[in-house]
Amino acid sequence: MAIEKYERIEFLDHILRIDEKGDFIPVIDPNTGKQKIERVTGLPVWEALQEGTRHNQKVMNHLDKNIEFNRKYLISLEATIRRMQIQMELDGRVPGNSGTFADPLDGSTNKITLDKVMTDIIEAVAIGTTELKVANIEGFTAFTQVTIYDDVHSEDVIITEVGTGTIKVQALKNAYKKGAKVARSNIQIDTVNALMGVGDWQTYNVDLVEVV
Repeated sequence: MAIEKYERIEFLDHILRIDEKGDFIPVIDPNTGKQKIERVTGLPVWEALQEGTRHNQKVMNHLDKNIEFNRKYLISLEATIRRMQIQMELDGRVPGNSGTFADPLDGSTNKITLDKVMTDIIEAVAIGTTELKVANIEGFTAFTQVTIYDDVHSEDVIITEVGTGTIKVQALKNAYKKGAKVARSNIQIDTVNALMGVGDWQTYNVDLVEVV
């Protein structure tokens, strides 16, 4: 939005002259010899020491135009500040997301998206491990945050490097079983009721049947 130069009106008070007695001095109509009467208002006219700024269409339209411009500017500024606040909040809460999950609420196309990238750890890992052997690396990128969890522990770490069949992360604070999950989000979606819940460790019941 282009900023226009604002021309100040410099309003002046209407100041009347007074005589030595402190009375207003009337303006005499030369045609009648009596005090002049304002034709529009019907009020008597007095001599002015300073003519005040007229309250007219030109003055009010000047003010009205600039009030409208400033209002539009403030709305635009508010949207910009909101976007900055959201980005700062995201950077603080979800390191490395680069605004992926942000909806700045200003009509842009960067909408909320659930990142469903997930894989399994194919070998158990000990505390302090920094390299994870995983089932696949598709969708994972360096310097993004992931959640590692099994049925006992859970923690959030930053990926430092993605290799061939491996993901390097910050040193783990917990040990994890073979089959533990590495996920960008461990949210479980209930599509029937349109609800989000905490993802759970996947377990299965297996029935063995003898075939004769």
